[in-house]
Amino acid sequence: MKKTTLALVGKAVAAITFVAIGGAACAQMSPLGLWKTIDDDGKTEKSLVRITEADGVLTGKIEKIFDPAKAGNTCDKCSDDRKDQPVLGMTIIRNVKQDADDKTIWTGGEILDPNNGKTYRTRLKPVDDGKTMEMRGYVAFIYRTQVWQRVE
Repeated sequence: MKKTTLALVGKAVAAITFVAIGGAACAQMSPLGLWKTIDDDGKTEKSLVRITEADGVLTGKIEKIFDPAKAGNTCDKCSDDRKDQPVLGMTIIRNVKQDADDKTIWTGGEILDPNNGKTYRTRLKPVDDGKTMEMRGYVAFIYRTQVWQRVE
């Protein structure tokens, strides 16, 4: 009787461990967290953006700007509610949701480029086990993709 109980306890512990590890891996494949943005050249670190979720909708806010000369900039070219607001602390990703057909991507929202004030439709796709993310901004068939690096 004791061996059976121990075997069941062992299997339960193994199952819980497997679920916990699997859940952590899935969480890393989410865009949620702190990301280092890299310029289109693939080398220049620009900022840190934290992506959060509320009611299934993602937003991303600039937490740090690496270039001290740009840290105090405002979005003078923005045409919406962000016009003339500080770029540091600004929400640049809005209304992004997990794709209904492809659960590996998040779409439907927009990203703002505070340098030119333009907004673009966006697609976020964590890759490399969630260590990096392809952030694509696009208008019609014209797009550009940056690879962001997970910080936390």
